[in-house]
Amino acid sequence: MNANELFAAAPELMKKWTATSLAVASSLESPLVLLVEIRASQINGCANCINMHTREARDKGETEQRIYLLSAWREAPCYTDRERAALGWTEALTRLSEGHALDDARDALKSQFTEPEQVKLTLMINVINGWNRIAVGFRQFVDPAEAKAAAARAIEKAAA
Repeated sequence: MNANELFAAAPELMKKWTATSLAVASSLESPLVLLVEIRASQINGCANCINMHTREARDKGETEQRIYLLSAWREAPCYTDRERAALGWTEALTRLSEGHALDDARDALKSQFTEPEQVKLTLMINVINGWNRIAVGFRQFVDPAEAKAAAARAIEKAAA
């Protein structure tokens, strides 16, 4: 099932899902959101989302170094404490079923993010994990420009 078929199969829900995704993504700073999206997508093996979000990150000025080192962020000195806290929380929630302890990740999160930001980040992690499951589950691989256009169309239709 391609992206157009997803929207055709469940148009109202997909419009709402897309609108929610965009609202959540815009609630935190874009570079941080992109790192979270890429890292969760790496963990989930979502080629579609890795392709889309790395391209978007480059377009928004992210360096190749930071993109390439993301899977080894703990050892790479190029991430801020705030980004490290977000990446740790991303990994803890994305790998929740693996039984990882959340205490250290939660402590780091609390030291770098306000309570509203903690909720926003947690929602962001849930959203990207949801998109990963949709893309992997339906074997999607969409050109990033096509995906962006489809999302824009969904938002326009939802607003109408």
